[in-house]
Amino acid sequence: MAEGATASLNGQAGRAGPIAAMRRASLVMLVLLLIEYGLGMVVNLYVKVPGGHPGIGQAFGKAITQGAPALAIHASLGLLLVLNAIVVVVQAVRSRRRGVMTASMVGLLALVGAAFNGASFVSKSQAADSLAMALLTGLALLCYAVVPYLLDRRCPAAQPS
Repeated sequence: MAEGATASLNGQAGRAGPIAAMRRASLVMLVLLLIEYGLGMVVNLYVKVPGGHPGIGQAFGKAITQGAPALAIHASLGLLLVLNAIVVVVQAVRSRRRGVMTASMVGLLALVGAAFNGASFVSKSQAADSLAMALLTGLALLCYAVVPYLLDRRCPAAQPS
């Protein structure tokens, strides 16, 4: 009986590392997303966005290399967020918690969608692209805010049998 209890405790202790890493990653994503949101508002209100680029990739590159500093930081941070979201999805898969995986994947998809809409906004200057970018960023914020709650829920796979 004591061996089973010890094995159960060791199994839970082994999972504490990935869970703590997921909590930290979610917090980092929330902070970066709030900064990105603020930068997006600054760009929307005070920066003249260079338009007329034929492709989304070219528009993204021009935003970073030839845009105003706020726009360049906004686009660069957006790229960093997408890369970090991929890392979060990998951590979520390693946690083996379905809800955490789902929230992380939806967060990643929302960020990719926001990035495409941002590049489209630089290219075409359509208000709908700006709105979609803001709404998708809000969805990503919600996803990463939910992850710590989902980590606190008891996982059936972690319970002793």
